[in-house]
Amino acid sequence: QVQLVESGGGLVQAGGSLRLSCVASGRTFTSYAMGWFRQAPGKEREFVAANSWSGSSTYYADSVKGRFTISRDIGKNTAYLQMNSLKPEDTAAYYCAAGIRANYGSSSYYYHPNKYNWWGQGTQVTVSS
Repeated sequence: QVQLVESGGGLVQAGGSLRLSCVASGRTFTSYAMGWFRQAPGKEREFVAANSWSGSSTYYADSVKGRFTISRDIGKNTAYLQMNSLKPEDTAAYYCAAGIRANYGSSSYYYHPNKYNWWGQGTQVTVSS
């Protein structure tokens, strides 16, 4: 059974940094897309960042471009989201997700939550002003 477990969330002041981790178990995610999404109270889940199934491409929401960096360590079966220059509007529950290669016939598919097969339970990030 596939499991994704996020960690690294917490409370941070505006301008600070956090690094989220997502450990995958149940299979080796060498040819799987990894994505990060977030959901604030009363809002829909939104795309944050993704790493393509080949690992060669990354995608970011405009709101985080230049501040967040997605990466993965294949040997540790772990994906990361480095978040710098955090803003109060980044406050949300952050979820990692993984998807099989066949889901991504177009690069635009990485932005859609329904293109991911497995999800973590989420980790809360709160940015104070």
